[in-house]
Amino acid sequence: MMSLRCHRSKPLWAVLCVLVLCWLYIFPVYRLPSDKEIVDEVLRQGQVWSKNQTGIDLYRKLLTECCDPKRMFAVTKENSPIGKVLWYDGEFYHYHIVSNETYPFFIQETPLQQPLKKCAVVGNAGVLKSSSCGRDIDEADFVMRCNLPPLSKKYTDDVGTRTHLVTANPSIIEKSFQNLLWSRRAFVESMKAYGSSFIYMPAFSMKPGTDPSLRAYHALADSSSNQTVLFANPDFLKNVGRFWKGRGVHGKRLSTGLFLVSLALGLCEEVTVYGFWPFSVGLDEQPVSHHYYDNILPSSGFHAMPEEFMQLWHLHKSGTLRMRIGRCMSEAEGAKE
Repeated sequence: MMSLRCHRSKPLWAVLCVLVLCWLYIFPVYRLPSDKEIVDEVLRQGQVWSKNQTGIDLYRKLLTECCDPKRMFAVTKENSPIGKVLWYDGEFYHYHIVSNETYPFFIQETPLQQPLKKCAVVGNAGVLKSSSCGRDIDEADFVMRCNLPPLSKKYTDDVGTRTHLVTANPSIIEKSFQNLLWSRRAFVESMKAYGSSFIYMPAFSMKPGTDPSLRAYHALADSSSNQTVLFANPDFLKNVGRFWKGRGVHGKRLSTGLFLVSLALGLCEEVTVYGFWPFSVGLDEQPVSHHYYDNILPSSGFHAMPEEFMQLWHLHKSGTLRMRIGRCMSEAEGAKE
């Protein structure tokens, strides 16, 4: 009787084994380095960096083939005519059909002048505090920032003042400006910190974010703002997500920062990344806040920030982009080393 039970259970075990193997294929198990191991690795590398034009050209080619950032990073009248179905990249089974009502909100074609030369992508990590990277950031030809970060005077030595493109997540519109349902003045005033920049909004990523994004568009347009609202193309965001998942990033969704780095790698001749450090200690092994302006942690499990960092660190070591972590040295300080 016992042998009969075992015999009958074999098909069940075989099915379970197949399911486990499929799960491991989709979500491979591996150990990320500890915070201390990351710090030791970065300190060993030091400030040494050498540009690798072959690597830069390769990643531009790969991102062009998968995602076409030059033409597709924003929703335009050219790539999204009336009647086109925009499938939300962050939600299944939700879509927006471009209509006579929404079509006028889109720009005619991609507005970025090609090619962009030296680009700075500025994250918001606490490692930027006391970094003195503001001058380096402002010397870039094109500066991209994430999620409407504060640029008040007490931060500018570390994060700079110039902005050419800044993302505005609808969740920020909800939390900081009450979805623009009652007043728009505070929002319009706060946006002046970013000058005549492009405001890049994922209006068609998740359905709850569409209306706040459109209200932000109207608020800036009605105030005669010199800023241009660009709506992120959900096809571009979806394809970029697939690109990095195939390289080992398994979060539910990429961080805004990695989306911007992907855009920069596809459009810029040289990319330098600042403020990307998702770890609890800095290079001095002292605690570091999550952001340079606060220590509010993100929801756990949504982004895979350490995995994203490891991908960017690999690109740094290969010379495809440059990561600035810790203090930005002046030329005189660099010469002393």
